[in-house]
Amino acid sequence: MNAPARHLRLLTETIAAVNSTLDLQEVLGLVARKVAEALDTDACFVYLYDERADELVLRATHGTRVEEMTRRPKLRPGEGITGSAAAERSPIMIPAQAHLDPRFRGFSNLPEDEYESILAVPILARAKLAGALNVRTRRPREFSEAEIELLVAIAAQVAQTIEHAKLYAEAQRRVGELEALARISEAVSESLYLEESLEAIVKATVDAVGATGAALVLEDGGIARPEGQAGAFAVRMPLRWKGRQIGELVCDRDTDFTPDERALLASIAHHAAVALEHGRAVMRGVLAQEIHHRVKNNLQTVASLLRLQARAEDDVDPRKALDDSVNRILAIAAVHEVLTEQREEEVDLGELLERLRAMLVQGLGAGKRVEAKLAPVSLAGNRATALALVFSELFQNALEHGGDEVRIELASRNGDAMLAITDDGGGLTGEPSGTGLSIVHALVRDELGGTFALRHDAGTRAEVVFPAHT
Repeated sequence: MNAPARHLRLLTETIAAVNSTLDLQEVLGLVARKVAEALDTDACFVYLYDERADELVLRATHGTRVEEMTRRPKLRPGEGITGSAAAERSPIMIPAQAHLDPRFRGFSNLPEDEYESILAVPILARAKLAGALNVRTRRPREFSEAEIELLVAIAAQVAQTIEHAKLYAEAQRRVGELEALARISEAVSESLYLEESLEAIVKATVDAVGATGAALVLEDGGIARPEGQAGAFAVRMPLRWKGRQIGELVCDRDTDFTPDERALLASIAHHAAVALEHGRAVMRGVLAQEIHHRVKNNLQTVASLLRLQARAEDDVDPRKALDDSVNRILAIAAVHEVLTEQREEEVDLGELLERLRAMLVQGLGAGKRVEAKLAPVSLAGNRATALALVFSELFQNALEHGGDEVRIELASRNGDAMLAITDDGGGLTGEPSGTGLSIVHALVRDELGGTFALRHDAGTRAEVVFPAHT
């Protein structure tokens, strides 16, 4: 077979091979192998041109494994022998001692100096630079004009194949991005729980860009849903809502992020901002409903107390009855305030009783010495309201009818809570049918599920014992 016929066959076989797939990396690997076989060379290096970075990046080799390189060699057009061929849009052939050419550019992880000859040609797609490739031999070799023309023809044909593969890779990447954003949108729209939405966003972020770790950092500095670990490169995307930054998406990886990946992370950050505000809005709605329910219950309690006061005996001092009712309402308000501030389902009784003590002493305890020993005890909000009213009744009576000293004790004993108020005087007075005692007995029995006892021994001790949890 004569040389032109052989070259035509080699050209046809090479083009058929590289057109057998649309996977870009597979195409480049086939180009490197088939070109080296067609020209019977020891090595072939294929570079792709990154227009944004204005760089030729080594993407495939035959004779040296590019996958084993820690950093891919890169050339500017005009840099090195291959870069010069790309910049000049024409072949460059050096038959021997190519590494001594002044245009030679060496890489520590690319053993090019072991080759004697080089033939480098640009890869052009409609006169637009798409990359460059070179073939190398370990022995000196003068490539013929026919061989140079063959390599130029192969490069011209594979240029279109490479462009099609790049478009296919871009389409696949876009599909991956859309799938990631779809998963995030689904999580945001379906979950009513903020934690679930944030967890889905962080996991989708890691999957979408192959990150080693990701986290959502909220505006108060708190970190929500951290995933994975830190990498050599990090990108931080702001979470913006109505022109205000409410946090940021942090993503880590061992390799740098491409502009397309950064654009994807910006889209994910936007979805994260929507999820964050959506979750907060839901929580605000739930909180509003809870507050409405709590206020409604408190108002019903106030109405019941006022009705009970209205049915009291006729000889009750109206001023005293009004003051007592005011203190009861303020006790309920204190519980509501603590619940709202703490945003918890349970109330710290120590803090609640300290507020009530300060309020009542200011109005009734002038000249009294009050000591308090309050152990940490928590109680559900509705039961805390009952205890606040019980405490107010007992403490108010101790201040009004006791001696100069009043002692408050709150303790936890074997799963029960114990509240005791002791004074050194007559202490709490009145018959069991009195309004104050009636309130105490009813609340301890019905709301707290406990017991109430009065003891008189060198003073008066009022003691309430009830289960801390029901």
